[in-house]
Amino acid sequence: MTNELQIYIDGKYYPKSEAKVSVYDHGLLYGDGVFEGIRAYHGIVFKLKEHIDRLYRSAQPMFLEIPVTKEQLTQAVIETLKKNNLKDAYIRLVVTRGVGDLGLDPRKCPKATIIIITEPRLQLHSPEKLETGISTLITWVRRNSVDSATHEMKSLNYLNSILGKIEANNAGMDEALCLDKDGYLVEGVGENIFLVRDGKLFTPTLASGALDGITRAFLIKLAAKMGIEVIERNITPYELFTAQEAFFTGTAAEVAPIRTVNKRVIGAGKRGPVTTKLLKVFQEALKNPENGIKIQ
Repeated sequence: MTNELQIYIDGKYYPKSEAKVSVYDHGLLYGDGVFEGIRAYHGIVFKLKEHIDRLYRSAQPMFLEIPVTKEQLTQAVIETLKKNNLKDAYIRLVVTRGVGDLGLDPRKCPKATIIIITEPRLQLHSPEKLETGISTLITWVRRNSVDSATHEMKSLNYLNSILGKIEANNAGMDEALCLDKDGYLVEGVGENIFLVRDGKLFTPTLASGALDGITRAFLIKLAAKMGIEVIERNITPYELFTAQEAFFTGTAAEVAPIRTVNKRVIGAGKRGPVTTKLLKVFQEALKNPENGIKIQ
């Protein structure tokens, strides 16, 4: 009997230390696959249906056939959490093209590989950083355009984001921000971004190539219920520098205030009142079973 976390691979469970995929898997060889990062809070998998739906949307333009139904995949996620006795968790759901040969041709991969990893709840930023805000820079790495390997698809090819993260690391910053080819703000390397100006929320349009974030969409709905206007449009770096507040949203980031951008202090240099209100309402919403699927 092992106390190791169990990893789901193609319908079977393996101890974490023994979980493996083939070196001929096209997910490894070419970044050919899709994934979702998901969270469970208080025994509820937050927005699991929406995450599963987005996984299938990401796979569709790639002609990647997921060999199970949405219902079967949903149940597999729940069963993996139960097997690992996790009620507060970070979940990584991965679908690769599967095993093929060293050529590019995806027809050589007869069946996709499905992987479900569940870990105890992830803390991306420290409690102190969530109070005072995180430091960021605008990276030289432009976001992939919408007519290329667009980040609208949550694919396994994250080199674009990794290059930005490396630059942030080398500069001693917490995170990086990406612009599009025209110089407009798109998103962080793994998060969506919001600005607060004159009591209104601004966020880049999805036409910029930003991921249609699950947390982003949920925050927009929460803001509307709170009477906060949300405007989706192109945003310039100048508007970010001069914003009263700015924050990231994402499954891993949750709601993370931004303190500086390229060493320019945003607003008061700490989490602002609008961000604080939204964070409080967001945290309360995580406890509502209507916002996810129970682990039963």
